[in-house]
Amino acid sequence: MTVPAASQLRVPPPTGGDVLNMALVVPLHGPAGIFGPSCESCAALATEEINAAGGVLGRELNLVPVDGGNPPAVVATEVDALIRAGSIEAVTGWHISAVREAVAPRIAGRVPYAYTALYEGGEHRPGVFLTGETPDLQLGPALDWFADRVGVRRWTIVGDDYVWPRRSARVARRYLRTIGGTVCDEMYVPLGTSEFSRVLHRVEASGCDAVLMLLIGDDAVAFNRAFSAQGLDRDVLRFSSLIDENVLLASGADNTRGLMTSAGFFEDLATASGLDFAATYSRRFGPDAPVLNSLGESCYEGVRLLTELMHRAGSADVLPMTSVAEGLSYETPRGTVELRDRHLRQRVFLATADGLSWDVIQQL
Repeated sequence: MTVPAASQLRVPPPTGGDVLNMALVVPLHGPAGIFGPSCESCAALATEEINAAGGVLGRELNLVPVDGGNPPAVVATEVDALIRAGSIEAVTGWHISAVREAVAPRIAGRVPYAYTALYEGGEHRPGVFLTGETPDLQLGPALDWFADRVGVRRWTIVGDDYVWPRRSARVARRYLRTIGGTVCDEMYVPLGTSEFSRVLHRVEASGCDAVLMLLIGDDAVAFNRAFSAQGLDRDVLRFSSLIDENVLLASGADNTRGLMTSAGFFEDLATASGLDFAATYSRRFGPDAPVLNSLGESCYEGVRLLTELMHRAGSADVLPMTSVAEGLSYETPRGTVELRDRHLRQRVFLATADGLSWDVIQQL
């Protein structure tokens, strides 16, 4: 796919009047493109609900799509162009941390930015609000569960080579030291990797009990298929903090034995708020809808968070929104959530793969 130069980007007319434009940055191609349709559908559902309830600040909310699957610098240039043209007043969406690392400095606090992906933690730039899970809620408690419940303390880390896997691995190493765990081996592959034979030979030679998978989308699919083909799923568990129903479907039921994850939302999460959201999603989009998952639902959260902040502040500007952010609490498909230090505090659940679906075991 040829990426257009910044001068070729199509910029909508300036926002204003009765419409508030919000950029939705989600991957539409590349290794993470598998998540794009779910993200778009959930964000659209949030927008429809908000508009049906009167919009935001008396204005109709409109989403402006931006392909977060492009190289980070290209995404940042497009978002910057939209802001400079006055075409958007806010940014949200699920995209990898490498994209956030490029986009956030270019936004530079000019408009509010709700980053919805689970991520490695540590983001505090002005005007950035974060709805995703962080390692203190998601990764650390999962490693603790593995050690206490199944005696797994020997891990090999396999990740894509960019900021989220490397920083998450750093957190995992630090946490494992506190519980008497060990990292047997650690390796990183370029985004878009589909051939894992050398990696799997090292996994097998490491003598680990489990693999911490820090792979994105299509890369995780390829790894799961190769892992099972080599027979490693008979003896070695896999845990990933970023794996969804789309990846299960693409991996195939024969390739998900011993695969686990943790997240703030699952399609089959048996809570009143989760079941209500799943039913609403199904009614709206029908049986052929993109898979409902935590990554897509996070985009619903991003749209909701920004509009809740705007309502509370009476403004779409960063400073008033930031001034009212601390302690903001409201109901979402994830239950009651609360904003602390511009991060959404939420429940996180552990799940194990059962063929092509997730069986939620417990809250972490």
